[in-house]
Amino acid sequence: MIQGTLIPIGGNEDKGAGDNEMYTLEFVDAGILHHVVEQAGGVKAKIIVIPTASSIPEEVGEMYLDAFTKLGCTNVTVLDIRCKEDSEEETAIALIKEANGVMFSGGDQSKITDRIGGTTIHKILTDRYQNEKGFVIAGTSAGAMAMASEMIAGGSATEAFVKGAVTMYKGLSLIPELIIDTHFIQRGRFGRTSEAVAKFPHLLGVGLAEDTGMIIKNGNDCTVIGSGMVILFDGSKLTHNNEKLLEEGTPMTMANLCVHVLSNSDHYNIKKRKVSVLSIEAPFI
Repeated sequence: MIQGTLIPIGGNEDKGAGDNEMYTLEFVDAGILHHVVEQAGGVKAKIIVIPTASSIPEEVGEMYLDAFTKLGCTNVTVLDIRCKEDSEEETAIALIKEANGVMFSGGDQSKITDRIGGTTIHKILTDRYQNEKGFVIAGTSAGAMAMASEMIAGGSATEAFVKGAVTMYKGLSLIPELIIDTHFIQRGRFGRTSEAVAKFPHLLGVGLAEDTGMIIKNGNDCTVIGSGMVILFDGSKLTHNNEKLLEEGTPMTMANLCVHVLSNSDHYNIKKRKVSVLSIEAPFI
């Protein structure tokens, strides 16, 4: 059984004066970050921030240092990995070996797999996640999407449910049972997540709204955190799926796709594909 904890987060943009990434930094609400700190062992936990996905890693790293510091954290380090060779550096490896929690920023998820996938750091992250109780890997936006094996690398949200609207890439394979999409509600990504599930109907599609995430224990037990929705796409009982037959650009059909809409404190069992919804009086976490 997997011992560690994953926390994929849907992202939350801090809007500024323009569309440049400098003014649309991926940010996670303090309430979400609080869960990351708590799961990693509290404010004294060693937390490593990896802004590899970002095109402005220095700025994003500083932003997270400030955010974690405001939560009372005293041992936070930014690990700026910009090429595959950086993932083989002894100092970087030592940081990952000593960390209680690792936080991947948003940006371009392909950068994470290109620069970290298959390296010593990737192996250590995987081994520790699988074997160490209390070890946490969190990621927002791109950092969440990279946790999967079949990773959404891009795709047009403006396209209706047509073949070719989503592009896939290999992720870090931390949780191979899922396909994770982020900014799900705000960017209208129902179509591209549906197509991803049509390509891999044995996998569970997860659409995370902004300021929303899941705490995944033992690679199976999910608890929703944050203020938004988590949309789950279960294609295991499809009675019709014409994805393999169609040419790109052609509207697709899926019948008997099971969709769940979950919110704060709801639970989901990945292996059993079972929802457990708490009562209306349940406390917000």
